[in-house]
Order: sequence, then structure tokens, then C-alpha cells
Amino acid sequence: MRLWSLLGNSQRLDGGAMFGNVPKAMWSKWIRPDDENRIPLACRCLLVEGLNGKNVLFETGIGAFFEPKLRERFGVLEENHVLLDSLAHAGFSHEDIDAVVLSHLHFDHAGGLLSAWQKDIPASLLFPNARYIVGAECWQRATHPHARDRASFIAELQPLLQQSGRLELVDGPFCKTLGESVHFSFSHGHTPGLMLAEIVAEHGVVFCADLIPGRAWVHLPITMGYDRNAELLIDEKHIFLDDKLQRNVRLFFTHDTECAMARVSRDDKGRFGSTDALAEIIALQI
Repeated sequence: MRLWSLLGNSQRLDGGAMFGNVPKAMWSKWIRPDDENRIPLACRCLLVEGLNGKNVLFETGIGAFFEPKLRERFGVLEENHVLLDSLAHAGFSHEDIDAVVLSHLHFDHAGGLLSAWQKDIPASLLFPNARYIVGAECWQRATHPHARDRASFIAELQPLLQQSGRLELVDGPFCKTLGESVHFSFSHGHTPGLMLAEIVAEHGVVFCADLIPGRAWVHLPITMGYDRNAELLIDEKHIFLDDKLQRNVRLFFTHDTECAMARVSRDDKGRFGSTDALAEIIALQI
């Protein structure tokens, strides 16, 4: 198998929202905000070639589906669909992808499934040859959202996925398309049924999604204002990090602008951290 970290469209969001109840005096030392209190965020995807004989893309980032006013509101920086350019740079096109794995369907993780915005032209699904692999509980949340997170979903995306005939819902540790090459576990602190995908290998890699958006959030008490249940998420993170440390599974970060992958560390006080950070992954063999 070979792995690539692929950047999608980048984003700036309010630093206070991204760090929950952490004071700005602390989080601004970790990630410097702009004049509007926003911090830079990547929307990084993971491409794996030869995973169960397939080209598999883990997430698609925010994409370029927003019309200009919403693009500005949500701090999306680029007008073009950056993920498609990143795929091309790695030698692939979206037609080459056999499966797209989505941790959940919030727009900053699934928006890249859609074509770039064009005036008076409805959005269409990309990745025409791929199975779309989504957690069953995540799907239920996206199709029946709570008032608190309704705006986090793309209204037209779910019908398009269902109509494609290529939607595959997962409610256990494995799925039909990828067999036992990817192991799924689930988290509920950020959103119900957040699906965490681990590539099963001697030196495995797990896509952390919004359980741990980047290195700053590895520290257990750090959560986002966007999380639905901070205490539950902290408990889930503890179990998750302890397991990955014991088994030497590497963490893949979607929102960290400077780090694509790192290993879990733990100091003599029991505090989790990260080590062996890689800013980019290019055709890494595992």
C-alpha cells in the first residue's frame, strides 16, 4: 500500500469555537489568530493506493461547493476545488477512486464530494466510480439533524448520495467494500456515530477526523465548541489514544495545517502528546 496526504480547500474559523473553553491567552500560543480571531485550518484527506486492491480516499474536505457569500462566511479561502488539483499532483483523478470513506457528513468533511460552485448550475457528485462509505448513525444524523447542527450539513448532498446507488452504510467494525483491511470504531462526543477508520497494517494509521482535529487537541482536556458532549469526547479520546499508543498506530490529522501524521506519546505525568510529526505524506509504503 502507498499513502498520500492530500490538501483540500483551506479554511479559517473562530479560534474560540475551535478551542471550546480554553482561554485565548493559551490557544493563541498554539495557533496564531488573524485580526478577526480566526485560525487557519487544513482540510486534509488521506489517499491509499492498493488498499484491499482499491484506491481509497478518506474524506474529501470542504471542497468548493459554497456560493461566494457562504464561502466568505465560513472562511473558505480558495474558489477552485483544491482536492482535485491535489489528486492530479499525486497522479490520480477523482474517476480513479474506488471508495470514499467519510467519518461524518459535516460540510467541512464531505463538501468535497460535490462539484465546484457555478452560478445557476446545481451541484453534482464527483467520484463517479466510487462507493461512498458512511456510518449508519452518521447517516441518520445527517438525514434527521438536530437544530444545533442542522447548518453543518449540506441539504442537497444526502439525496444525491442515496440516488447514486453507491452508498454503503456501516454499523460494525468492517464494511463489505474494504473487508478487514479497514477497521472502524465509533465516537459520539463530536457528533453521533463519528466513524474512525484505521488502516490495518503492521504500522497502522487511523484517520482521527474531529475526535482529534490536530496536535493541539491530543491533550485530553482540549475540545471544540462544536462538540456536542465535551466530557464524553474527552473520555473517548482517552481510550482511543491509550489504544493507539499501546499498538503504535499513527494518527492522521485533517485540520492541522502543519502536520499530517504523528505518533502518540505520553510523558511521565501521564499526559498525552505527539511525536515524529510528518508535515506531508508522499507515496509512503506501509
